[in-house]
Amino acid sequence: MKPLSLEPVFLPATADTANIRARLKKVRAPEDSISSLLGTDFDTAYDTLRTTAAAGTAADEAAQVTSTLAEMDSVLSAAGSEGENDSQRIILHAAILQILTALHIEQNSLDDAARALSLLARDPKRKDTPFLQVLGCLLYDISHLHGERGEFKQAEREVEKSIKVFERLAKTNPDRYASPHVMALNGATSVYRNRVKQAELLAHYQAATSSYLQMLNSGVEDAAARLVESLTAEGDTLARMGRHREAIQYYSRALKYLTRLEPAFTLHQLRLSIALGKSMLSVSAMREKGVHLLNTMLHKATKINALDEHRLIVDALYHAKSRSLDILSLWHKVFPK
Repeated sequence: MKPLSLEPVFLPATADTANIRARLKKVRAPEDSISSLLGTDFDTAYDTLRTTAAAGTAADEAAQVTSTLAEMDSVLSAAGSEGENDSQRIILHAAILQILTALHIEQNSLDDAARALSLLARDPKRKDTPFLQVLGCLLYDISHLHGERGEFKQAEREVEKSIKVFERLAKTNPDRYASPHVMALNGATSVYRNRVKQAELLAHYQAATSSYLQMLNSGVEDAAARLVESLTAEGDTLARMGRHREAIQYYSRALKYLTRLEPAFTLHQLRLSIALGKSMLSVSAMREKGVHLLNTMLHKATKINALDEHRLIVDALYHAKSRSLDILSLWHKVFPK
């Protein structure tokens, strides 16, 4: 499945959905399902819908889940003006359309996204939690699709709005909304074409992200692990392009998060530190620090018996020593202009 808001890591369910799921299994008519969902609080209803859709997708039953949600959508749409002023029905309808959007993005369709946004736009002044979390998930999913289509400016605007929505929600309820905030930041690493702007955005939210990692919350840890992967991948891309100053920024940030996730030194930390050290060697002002870092990693590689990584470090240090002999300047001394 594509990295969309239905992933369990994006918004881990915090509500107890057992009772409502048991009730929904007993009913067949979409009207009865809607009544059951309206009879509970929004977070429980939303978590029930999202987890059901995610489980169905994982079990290759996305078509069946999509059909069930489409029937509920038809019933709510047919009600028309009857439910026009019922904010609970409107936000449930928007939530169903948001989940349908995520399911349909697999088929590259934005039809339900437009309808969901239209529903949310009925009350533009509304800024309660149900409204914001549906909006944040919707913007995240649409951003992914626009990024896939190469419409990066649009994707950047959408993911930025999603980040801001979840930042606002995480301030009042970090247990529920820290994960989607981190995941939205992670989404920015794939849609931003301007890496300077991307680095600035990530730096702006670094304190918040670091504070989330102090929470005993497995959802946040999973989201942060995904962010470490993305930052490392960006660093690798920049290093291959010879843009080592920028690569250093990404590797450093990834390593900062990783050490919070893994307090004891790990092979993952060793490999990331080697990548950081090698990029440092390629920047003259950072070369000494790079040598120091790699020498430190040499001892750590020996301690954890990481033989392949030990060889990598030795090679990097050997080539760094060779480069320190400036052949070009010697050439000019021997053959002055």
